[in-house]
Amino acid sequence: MLQNLHVKNLALIDETEVEFGPGLNILTGETGAGKSILLGSVNLALGGKYNADMLRSKDKNGLVELTFSIEDEKLEKQLAALDIIPEDGMVTLSRRLMGNRSISRINGETVNMNILKQAAGLLIDIHGQHDSQTLLNRKNHIALLDLYAGEEIRPLKREMADAFRKYQDICRRAEQSSLDEDSRRKELSLAEFEVNEIEEAQILPGEDEELEETYRHMTESRKITESVAEAYQYTGEDSRGNASDLLSRAIRSFQEAAEFDEKGSELYGQMLEIDSLLNDLNRELSEYAQSLEFSEEDFRETEDRLNLLNHLKAKYGKTAADVLAYCEEKKQRITELNDYDAFMRDLEEKKEKALKKVEDVSQRLHKLREKNAALFADDIQKQMAELNFLDARLELRITDSGRYSGSGRDDAEFYLSTNPGEPLKPMGSIASGGELSRVMLAIKTVLADEEDTPTLIFDEIDTGISGITAGKVGERLRLIGRSRQVICITHLPQIAAVADYHYLIQKTAEDDHVRTWITALDDDASVRELARMLGGANITERILDSAREMKELAKKEAG
Repeated sequence: MLQNLHVKNLALIDETEVEFGPGLNILTGETGAGKSILLGSVNLALGGKYNADMLRSKDKNGLVELTFSIEDEKLEKQLAALDIIPEDGMVTLSRRLMGNRSISRINGETVNMNILKQAAGLLIDIHGQHDSQTLLNRKNHIALLDLYAGEEIRPLKREMADAFRKYQDICRRAEQSSLDEDSRRKELSLAEFEVNEIEEAQILPGEDEELEETYRHMTESRKITESVAEAYQYTGEDSRGNASDLLSRAIRSFQEAAEFDEKGSELYGQMLEIDSLLNDLNRELSEYAQSLEFSEEDFRETEDRLNLLNHLKAKYGKTAADVLAYCEEKKQRITELNDYDAFMRDLEEKKEKALKKVEDVSQRLHKLREKNAALFADDIQKQMAELNFLDARLELRITDSGRYSGSGRDDAEFYLSTNPGEPLKPMGSIASGGELSRVMLAIKTVLADEEDTPTLIFDEIDTGISGITAGKVGERLRLIGRSRQVICITHLPQIAAVADYHYLIQKTAEDDHVRTWITALDDDASVRELARMLGGANITERILDSAREMKELAKKEAG
């Protein structure tokens, strides 16, 4: 769940930090207090669009930071697939805002926007009124149905995707392999030439890497042979006096002193040890110098062989192994082209078999969707009744799209009637924004156990509603909050009253300096905020009593 939000130097916010809790978290505040800024800051941390105008002070950097506690093993594995490992059970998403650029990090490590958005999709789902517009696009309806069907449908969807992919591969291959006689002869001739060229080279796997290392060694050895020879000359070869000869003379001269006292004996021993080390060094220098020696003929042979391999790699693959693999592919193609008619018949048979598999899986998928569509629509309608859609009717109709895809052949669309006697019509053609928000909330309630996202944020879910309906929306939000964390921004006291945690967003102006911050409210402060929402600026004792009663009733209904 989202445990902590930290915002600095963004819009009206100097700096604010808030700790969220499990269950239903409600944020309220007067119009213009900055509720939209809060949601905007969360969106920024999750990879939303940023520009420098969003900063409160242009000469300072901004920061938005979200810290999530990770308690689910499945979520841990999903994050691990993105190379994100929780630290002490926590994952922190941060975005530092600097001028016209920004840097995103996860647990302090810089990440690209793609990884950030993938991680955000696993951790949080933001649902504003505009997100209800997804219901206007019928392409989204079948995704909701498949989510409802859950584990019952997932294996079949994977089987469908695999069957369709194989069918597409065969179709593509059949199309690419369709040749007239002249084209067949030309391709066969070219393939035979390429195979012959590669086989004549007698390439060995990894040979290119070995040759490159040998060639590099030969090239560089020319540069250092002279310096090695000079070093050997000074240590053991120069007839005019080298280190070995001079050290031997020193040892002979010091021999008498070695017998004089303990210190002399110690120094004499050190000389003998140095002499032994120097002899070892001379031997190794000599061997090293010999290893650097090569003939011009060896160098030319190595260079010519490497040029040949590079020529073949430029034509057939990046490595020697790639070239050999290409050769094997062409050999297979030659076999196909030599018996082309039989090859094409075999391909058509495979295509027909793959299509039958697609048709079979698609039909099974269709039957499963039809069964679940009725159940899904019935469950949504029950939740809609709880949201004061008392006479609404809902159907989810499955139709034939006319073509196969990786998800089958089905289309799905919600049909809705909100008033008695009215015919069912496509949802997008009749539902208002407020109705769409309530339908989406009903769907979210039904899918609460199927969706994996641990945190849901609802913004303006209360648009266009009031009274009893608002109270029912609050109850639905609290119901969802029993299985996951819910954060909701609202202006309705009926919804705010059911909060497990209540936060107030405030704005103040001092000396032309406007700032916004968030405060966690205790029970008494929550009652006062509910009273403000009920009565506006004039809060009487009676309004306070009503707010207190609203809060107590919500607690009783919660159980």
